[in-house]
Amino acid sequence: LVAGIILVAINPYKQLPIYGDAIIHAYSGQNMGDMDPHIFAVAEEAYKQMARNNKNQSIIVSGESGAGKTVSARYTMRYFATVSKSSSNADVEDKVLASNPITEAVGNAKTTRNDNSSRFGKYTEISFDQSYQIIGANMRTYLLEKSRVVFQSENERNYHIFYQLCASAMQPEYEHLKLGRSQENNLLFS
Repeated sequence: LVAGIILVAINPYKQLPIYGDAIIHAYSGQNMGDMDPHIFAVAEEAYKQMARNNKNQSIIVSGESGAGKTVSARYTMRYFATVSKSSSNADVEDKVLASNPITEAVGNAKTTRNDNSSRFGKYTEISFDQSYQIIGANMRTYLLEKSRVVFQSENERNYHIFYQLCASAMQPEYEHLKLGRSQENNLLFS
């Protein structure tokens, strides 16, 4: 196992004009180190290595809660879709990211540091054809914190889906679940 490039990025908590199509095209075809460090430089290097060596590549996006991991992964997908000139570049990104509300409801919770903190990991596999155009993607998720189901620290919450189901308890299609208010149900797990 060989470790490649490491990029340390900081979430500015605001939109910056450094992720648009013009910047993608500026990094496309460039060698690592020819331009400033950027998520697009890492993506370009992975894309070139895949094409040059015909081998799978991995980009690991890691960080604390609120660090911008999901956004960085989205920028990477957008980069691949644009430089590969995939006919439906927005489609692939949109389809992969369309699962986000579902995965967030089931896998995100309020913590003391973040109201929408991912409590799970994501593995996104992007598939390319022989001409290195995106042909599909597969996202796998896995829960990291099973304990959150039955216990939450002070000022933290269970997974969002719990509160969404409790809020829908009076809907006819959920009556058989015998849900009450979230505060009542939380007492059952204490």
